[in-house]
Amino acid sequence: MRSRVIMVLAVLAVLLGAGLLVPTAYAKFAGDGGGLGGIGGGAVEQVPAPAPTPPPPPTLAAGPVSVNFKGEFFGWALMDRQTGDISGSKNMASTSSTESMLKAWIVSDYLRQLGDKEPSAALKKAASLAIRDSNDTAANQVYAAAGGSYKVPAGGQPGPVIKRAISICGLTDTKRGNVPTYEGWWSFTRMSPRDAVRLGDCIADGKAAGPKWTKWVLDEMSKVRGSVKDQQARSGGGKWGIVDGLPAEIKAQGPVSIKNGWTPLNYDGNWHVSCLAVTEKWSLAVMLRYPQSSKLEYGAKVCASVATQLVTPQPGAALKVPQQPVGKL
Repeated sequence: MRSRVIMVLAVLAVLLGAGLLVPTAYAKFAGDGGGLGGIGGGAVEQVPAPAPTPPPPPTLAAGPVSVNFKGEFFGWALMDRQTGDISGSKNMASTSSTESMLKAWIVSDYLRQLGDKEPSAALKKAASLAIRDSNDTAANQVYAAAGGSYKVPAGGQPGPVIKRAISICGLTDTKRGNVPTYEGWWSFTRMSPRDAVRLGDCIADGKAAGPKWTKWVLDEMSKVRGSVKDQQARSGGGKWGIVDGLPAEIKAQGPVSIKNGWTPLNYDGNWHVSCLAVTEKWSLAVMLRYPQSSKLEYGAKVCASVATQLVTPQPGAALKVPQQPVGKL
């Protein structure tokens, strides 16, 4: 009898010891708070918040543009050179005169015809001056060397230099100027903003000037010089407009090649201003006609404003912080 009592007491002792050990182990597993999985105050390992994601580098992209423009014509177009997509104003297929903007094509057309040959020293200098200083006399020399003529072609068709721009660059709206006094003049070629960005892309991708001369043309366009105040009778400063509307972050990504055209014309009393800029990523054109009383500075500011409004993301855009949990078990 006594032995049975001793055995029962021994079993109870074992069971009692096990009952005490289980809660202790459970508490250690669950943490000091005793809750399973952290419920009820379990310890949580803190993980540092992820760093903010920096915005992509700024570029020009399709977007709204608002300009309080006072004049006869205002149109603009932007080409994304990666996709070929063109956006712009509702009238981006309407035309205005190119003025000296076309000099970039004239030089390209002449050099492409040379192939691997070198131009004479005089013509190479003329090609440079036509772009850097928008020199009319130099541009006329290159135009003649490219096969251009001021004789009015029959049937209202553009001359050979402009015809090649239309065919090589895929222009759809470009045509010969229709001002009788100036008919046949290359500067009165009528072009739409969307054709102008196609022209910029055509120069940048090598079709206009060919493999040997494309880099040279783009480099000359990046070295245009002189302000709106540096104007002479047959040349003038052309470094203004779109390039002035670009932030330093875009300019730092690589050269911005530009060519502006500008003339105050007596036959309609307007400034005719055409702005073109092209980079590896985009091609932008702004074309204007407005009263001469507003001066050239007005057109330069409008071109700059369009560029500034298309910058994406806008300077000072907030950094995005990924929405992720800050802790884990």
